[in-house]
Amino acid sequence: MNEQQLYHPVQIGNVKIAGNLFLAPLAGYTDIPFRSLCIEAGADFTFTEMVSAEGLSREGEKTLELMYRAPNEKQYAIQLFMSNTDSLKQALQQLMPFQPEIIDINCGCPVPKVTKTGAGSAMMKTPSLITDVVRTITDEMDIPVSVKFRTGWDAQSENFLTFAQAALDGGASALTLHARTRSQGYAPFADWTKLASLKQYCIEHDYQVPVFGSGDLFAAEDAKKMIQETGVDGVMFARGAIGNPFIFAQAKALLQGKEMVEITKKMRYEAILRHLDLMIDTFGEKTACTLMRKHTCSYLKGVPNTSPIKQAVVQAVKREHYTQALSPLVDL
Repeated sequence: MNEQQLYHPVQIGNVKIAGNLFLAPLAGYTDIPFRSLCIEAGADFTFTEMVSAEGLSREGEKTLELMYRAPNEKQYAIQLFMSNTDSLKQALQQLMPFQPEIIDINCGCPVPKVTKTGAGSAMMKTPSLITDVVRTITDEMDIPVSVKFRTGWDAQSENFLTFAQAALDGGASALTLHARTRSQGYAPFADWTKLASLKQYCIEHDYQVPVFGSGDLFAAEDAKKMIQETGVDGVMFARGAIGNPFIFAQAKALLQGKEMVEITKKMRYEAILRHLDLMIDTFGEKTACTLMRKHTCSYLKGVPNTSPIKQAVVQAVKREHYTQALSPLVDL
C-alpha cells in the first residue's frame, strides 16, 4: 500500500466517511466541545461518550445530554453500552430523534463498575449476546451498527475472532479492535498482530466490512505504522488525542506523504483557549473552567517549565484566570 492509499474514505453500511482517522469514544472526554475541536483539527468521524441503554430507556436527562450533536458534527456515532437486550428497544426509541449516522456498541470498557453489570468488555464472555444486540438494532433501525471490542477477557480467553463473527452474524457493518485484553486495561503494550489477524479473517471470509484499529496510538507515526503493518482500514485515536487534537492533521499529512507540522507552544496556547471557549459555550464559565483543568494539564504534558502554569490553572475559575496563567507559554 503506497502513501497515497493510506488515507482514504471508508464506507460503513450506507454511510460514507471522507477519511479514516477517527476520534474514539472516551468517557469523561469526548463531550461536545472536545469532539468539535477534534473535527476542527481534522478528525474525520467522532463518537459520543458511552451512553447507557438502560439509562436511555428511562429517559434520564443527563443520559440524553450525552447524545447532543456538536454544531460542526455533520456525521457522528452514538456509542451504547448494555448487559442485555431487555431495555434496548425502548432505548432506541429515545435515540431515534438524534439521528446518528452510526450506532456503536461498547464491548471494550474494562472499568469494574461497567463490567460487573455484564456490560463493556464483560460482553465478550457471551458472544451470542452481541449477535442479539446488533440484530435487535438492525431490525429496528436503518442505521449501521459498529462494534468496539478487545482481544478477550484475559490472556486465557482471547476470543476476538469468535466475537467478531458473532457481531457479524448479527449484521454489524464495522469492527473496531482495541488490541488488548480486558485484564491488561491500558498497560503496555497493545498487540497489533491481533489487528492483522482480524482484518485477514474478514478478507478470508469475504466480509466487506471495515476494520479499525485502536491501542497505543500516541503519535501520527503510530497511525501510519498501524495501517501499514496490520492492513486495518483506519485508526481510532483515544488517549493519544487527549491534549493533542493536533494528531489528526499530523496523521493526515503523514498518511498522504506530506510534511508534518511541528506543534509550537503558541499553537498549544491557542488550542487550550479555543477548547475552553467551546467548553464555556456548552457548560458555562464556572463548570468549563473546572472541567478544563485536566485537559490543560494534558496539553502541557512534556512541555518544559510549565509546572507554574499547571499550578495556576488548577486554581482557575474564570476565563481570564486561564489567559493569565497561560501567558508565559508563548514566551517559553
